[in-house]
Amino acid sequence: MAPQRFHEQFDQIQRSMPDVPLALGPDDASEFIYEKGVVLARDGRDAALVEETVRTHFTEATGLTGDYVRRDSPETNRSGITRIKVGDPGHGDRRGDRAVTHALRAMSEREGRAGHRLVSRNHVVSIAVNSCPGDEPVPAALSQGTNPAPAETGHDPDTAVDVLVVDNGLTHDHALVPLLAHVGGDLHGTETDGDGNLLQYVGHGTFIAGVLAAVAPNTDITVRSTLNDAGAILESELGEKLFEAVADGWPDIISLSAGTSNGRTDGLLGMDAFMQELRARGTLLVAAAGNNASASPFWPAAYADLPDYQGAVLSVGALRADGEFGACFSNHGSWVKVYAPGERLTSALTGFDAPVPYLYQHSTYDACRYGFTYVCTCQSPAHVGMLSEDGSTAKPDQVMFEGYAHWSGTSFATPVVAGLVAAHMTAHKETDPRAARQQLLATNTQFAEVRGAHVPALKPAGWRPVPVVQRPVGA
Repeated sequence: MAPQRFHEQFDQIQRSMPDVPLALGPDDASEFIYEKGVVLARDGRDAALVEETVRTHFTEATGLTGDYVRRDSPETNRSGITRIKVGDPGHGDRRGDRAVTHALRAMSEREGRAGHRLVSRNHVVSIAVNSCPGDEPVPAALSQGTNPAPAETGHDPDTAVDVLVVDNGLTHDHALVPLLAHVGGDLHGTETDGDGNLLQYVGHGTFIAGVLAAVAPNTDITVRSTLNDAGAILESELGEKLFEAVADGWPDIISLSAGTSNGRTDGLLGMDAFMQELRARGTLLVAAAGNNASASPFWPAAYADLPDYQGAVLSVGALRADGEFGACFSNHGSWVKVYAPGERLTSALTGFDAPVPYLYQHSTYDACRYGFTYVCTCQSPAHVGMLSEDGSTAKPDQVMFEGYAHWSGTSFATPVVAGLVAAHMTAHKETDPRAARQQLLATNTQFAEVRGAHVPALKPAGWRPVPVVQRPVGA
């Protein structure tokens, strides 16, 4: 049986949030993860209305009592969100929370009369992938260099484009990598387990910074460790964390490789205040479309399709290694505005301080888990992962990283595009990142095919396509 990667990652994220009971949604469809027993509302009148409605709606017949309905102490954070407890988070299991479902239904009529959204689940926003990147990192020889290769332009602190990477932190030895010598920000912190193995997701932010610096060397890159060790954060906390990330000033570009679907087409309630200020500030948000192989809007990338944010947000899907078609894992749809190489890119995972081992977390599949016929990262290189096994079968595979890695995901297509926008700004002396975005797309002549659609494809000059292999018929 093929490993169920989403469920494996659910367990991993739950371990990283031991005090937050989580459930799958909607109705165990494994499209997103959310906090049990809690809904979100905007502070003030909306929160009071939600609390009143929920108290009236819940009766003994639903298995709940009004004693469970209480609002958290008012928070003073800039996200303007209140968490309202609507049920006992200890009830039920991971297959959904009926208290939250009842609360959403109870508010549906009120929302119609109010003319705006009143309530939301408290989603888990995670590194942009079915709660995990398109695959896990694979060691790469230092002699191969990076892919994309570094552009020839240098770094000029007087004209450098300011780019903020919101992710997990940098590895402690990142500055030993020449491309990352001028990259600043937060360190990841704990990088290895008790046996010295690199923890899952460590190096994600470092890898992204390396891709961005290769495509656009004339950038001042700051990496903020906004996501926890499992690459995840609650929606109720995300808005405030984003405000903290820009506390020292709004950058030209934000590269964000995290998100969630939510079954809606109007964004995330927890990001509403931040997105409104982003729109007013002039910063361009470049966001990953996610790796669920789905057409469902993935937020915040899907803000690129909302009229109020079309100029402020650029959503990025991933192309497979040859650049001709979409990668098997990439989300897709009209809300994805551009695609870039995102399969088997090569960048720095760690510095060059010392080799570090890594135990694979997920087993590969016998065939593509999304039904594609080329030999994709679902299958190759084959390995056994510790989260996929029950302890009675094969031992997890261990590899050694010496600095560089191959890695796949819309997480990494995103800094390619962020870098191309920044490089355009430098080449054309353009100071407005949103104008640069528009100019870049208007002059682009490259396209690819994704799910039968002809889509814009941005491919940096230093990127080297890798031929793909088709799986034999019947294999």
